[in-house]
Amino acid sequence: MGKLDGKKIAFLAADGVEQVELTEPRKAVEDEGAETQLISLESGQIQGFEHLDHGERFDVDRTVKEADPSDYDGLVLPGGVANPDFLRADDDAVAFVRSFVEAGKPVGAICHGPWTLVEAGVVDGMKLTSWPSLKTDIRNAGGNWVDEEVVVDRGLTTSRNPDDIPAFSAKIVEEFCEGRHEELAASVSGGGEGEG
Repeated sequence: MGKLDGKKIAFLAADGVEQVELTEPRKAVEDEGAETQLISLESGQIQGFEHLDHGERFDVDRTVKEADPSDYDGLVLPGGVANPDFLRADDDAVAFVRSFVEAGKPVGAICHGPWTLVEAGVVDGMKLTSWPSLKTDIRNAGGNWVDEEVVVDRGLTTSRNPDDIPAFSAKIVEEFCEGRHEELAASVSGGGEGEG
């Protein structure tokens, strides 16, 4: 029996996703028994990247318009530069992300993934990390940016880059296991003071 048997985890990504940041965490949660679905802006496939080179294409299970956040126990936001830039410009994607935090459901974001969290207005008072170029954006949005391999704050798990994937994957499995975090929901409803 896996730690995540019976859980359903959404992976939200678009064209330009950093392939390994999608495939490795997805494998980690599936290996623990979770069902995963790839959610994107449009149906069909998305184009993965290996740094600046084209990688594989991945089948989209649902569009963000079709997906109901209440169907999922957790959310993962992989990085890549173009991917979160497309997501943060899409109102449905931003609302989808925000709804997980508002419900206190665990969220994992790696590399450039936290860009969509900034757009969703959910990093104020939160401690998190990311690809270094997002540091100013996160701080301007009220987040406490730190340079660490993996950071967990109230069910929000963040990491910096592909080198951090083993630590990131282990932590998201742990957080998805724990389930809902009241403090995370409170952080956006105005009830949480947060750290930092």
